[in-house]
Formats: sequence, C-alpha cells, structure tokens
Amino acid sequence: MSRKKTSTKQERFIGWWQLRAELLEITPTIWRRVLVPENIRLPALHQVLQAAFGWTNSHLHEFVIGSLRYSEKNPEWSEELKQLDERRVELDQALGPDSRCFDYVYDFGDHWHHVVIVEDPWIRPEPGKPARCIAGENARPPEDVGGSHGYAEFLAGIADPKHEEHDNWLTWAGGSFDPKRFDIEAVNLALAKIKL
Repeated sequence: MSRKKTSTKQERFIGWWQLRAELLEITPTIWRRVLVPENIRLPALHQVLQAAFGWTNSHLHEFVIGSLRYSEKNPEWSEELKQLDERRVELDQALGPDSRCFDYVYDFGDHWHHVVIVEDPWIRPEPGKPARCIAGENARPPEDVGGSHGYAEFLAGIADPKHEEHDNWLTWAGGSFDPKRFDIEAVNLALAKIKL
C-alpha cells in the first residue's frame, strides 16, 4: 500500500499592500495608489513605480528605507553612495513590522523624490493578478526637464504663447502637454507586463 507524502513545510501567506506614492515638491500633487504583494522585491517595485508614473527608466534610482539605501548594483556608484544591492530585498522584510513609509528617488540629476506610504497592508486581490493602479492624479513631469524648478518654468512657458521658449518646449514635449492628464488604463496595461 502506497502512502502519500505530506508536506511539513508550511506555505507562507502572501498578503497585498495598498501603497500611495507621491512626488514631492510639485503642486498640484502628483500621486498614484497601487496594489502590490507585500513580498515584492525592490527591483520589481522599481518597475511598478516607473509604470505607475510613466517614467522611462532611463536614470538611476534608489530606495531609502529606514537608514539604509538600496539600488541596482553599480560598481561606480554603490560604494560611494553607500547603497546596498536591491536584487534580493523584499519590501516587507526591508520595512520590518513597524515602519510604513519609505522614499524612492529617481534620476539623481532631476532628483524626483517620491514618498511611499503603506496605507493598507491587508488587501486581498485574486491570486495571480498583476500589480495594479487604483487611483492617481496629474501627469508626471517630462524626463530631463530640470527637476521641480525646471518643471515650474516649463509649465509657465507652455502656458504663455508669448514666452520665448513656448514653441521650443512644446515641440520638445511632443507637441502638447497636459499636466492634469492621468490615464489609469494605460498605467494598468504597463503594470500587467511586470513579472512580480
């Protein structure tokens, strides 16, 4: 008579978290609310935040969680900036049981500083679903616009047809730019392509 083997290894329950990410130093506020698994690794979370805001992943980034800094391993920068390799770091473990807030910085030149807050750690979406965006407001600034001050100048310039850079900046932005535009469907299409 054959006996079925029973597994003694317990499966880990993976909860989902609702995160609110806000780009600092910009008015009106640019923010996104996303759902991710609690054990998402930081490289995947980087991809989620890139997709949620529509960034193009053309610059360096880092997470600042507690007193530690995590980023892609880069021999030129990691040691100097005291960054740890993010590849095997899971968000819930990096945050620990008490912390519910961390920073995400994208593009060390323009310095797009996002604050990320765990709003609800007990979301339960259907198994196998991708990360998804459930809310947000306003378009993110164009890449390489010059940080928050450059973005303010850019908005003033494209709003004023008499501004000396009006036509150049509109051309550079692809012909038009609506700072209030937020397309949640496009964001979720991009998020669906990310392997968690």
